[in-house]
Amino acid sequence: MSNQPRIPDAETRARSISRLRELVQRMDRNIAELDEFIVRLEAENNRNFEAARQRGNAKGKASRN
Repeated sequence: MSNQPRIPDAETRARSISRLRELVQRMDRNIAELDEFIVRLEAENNRNFEAARQRGNAKGKASRN
């Protein structure tokens, strides 16, 4: 009995490589979707910030008048 790792046959290696490529492609797609989601969240956050700033400016003007 040897604890030495054995090298899988060519067919097993090819299947493993194929599965790994599919996994990497899925991960790439998920990362792209997350990037798009982050862009949308940042745009919404900027809109909300601008709206809050404008409300604050309007309140300040109203209190001065």
